[in-house]
Amino acid sequence: MLNVTVWNENRHEQKNPVVRDVYPQGIHGAIASFLKSEQVEVKTATLDEPEHGLSEDVLNQTDVLLWWGHLAHNEVSDEIVEKVKKRVLEGMGLIVLHSGHFSKIFKTLMGTTCDLKWREADERERLWVVDPSHPIVEGIGEYIELEKEEMYGEHFDIPAPDQLVMMSWFEGGEVFRSGCTYQRGKGKIFYFRPGHETYPTYHNKDIQRVITNAVQWAKPTDRAMPVYGNAKPLEEIKPKN
Repeated sequence: MLNVTVWNENRHEQKNPVVRDVYPQGIHGAIASFLKSEQVEVKTATLDEPEHGLSEDVLNQTDVLLWWGHLAHNEVSDEIVEKVKKRVLEGMGLIVLHSGHFSKIFKTLMGTTCDLKWREADERERLWVVDPSHPIVEGIGEYIELEKEEMYGEHFDIPAPDQLVMMSWFEGGEVFRSGCTYQRGKGKIFYFRPGHETYPTYHNKDIQRVITNAVQWAKPTDRAMPVYGNAKPLEEIKPKN
C-alpha cells in the first residue's frame, strides 16, 4: 500500500467564497478524493494543524507528499521544512503544485529564488507534452487544454530540470516549464504548474491523471541508504615502501 499525504495551507478556502464553491472540501480534499484507490492510502494535512499536520510520525509514514501553498509560505515552520527535506533526501517523493513554487521546501531543495512572471486574466492554457515517453504523462495526448488558468511565464528561476515533461503556452503569448522533475538525495521531485485556486483545474480528468501518474513515479525505491563517512578498506592495503 502506497501512503500519500496531501498538504494544503487551506487559507483561500477560508477567505474566498469562490474558492469554497469550486473546492467545497478544500483543494486538499479534492486531490485526495481522486488519488484514493485500493493501492493508495491518502491522508490530508493543513497549515493550522499542530506541526502543520506533518509530525515526524506522519512524515515517516508518508511515501509521497503533495504540497499546495500560496498565501502563507512564511508561516510554515523552518523546523518542519527541515524535517520534510530530510525525508525527501531519504527517499520520500515530493510533488509541488502551482504556487508551491514559492514554498520554503521547494526553494530550499532548488537553491534558487524560484521566481517567475504571473498574470490573472482568465487565459486559455495548453500544456504540451514534450517528453511523451515519460511515465508521468502516460495516457495523456499531445497536450492538455485548460479554458481558464492563471498565467505563469518565463523566466522561471529554477535549476535546469533533470527531465522537462510538459511546457505551457498561454493565450497572452508566454510559455512556461510546467512539468519538471528533479532528484535530491534518494527522493524524486515533480513540479506541476496548473492549479490556481479559483479555477476547477483539479477537477479536470487529464490533470488528475498526471498527478496520479506522478505519485506512482515519485514513490520511494526499495533500497537501503548509502553508507557515508570514514570507511574501512574492502581489500587489504599493502604497505608502500
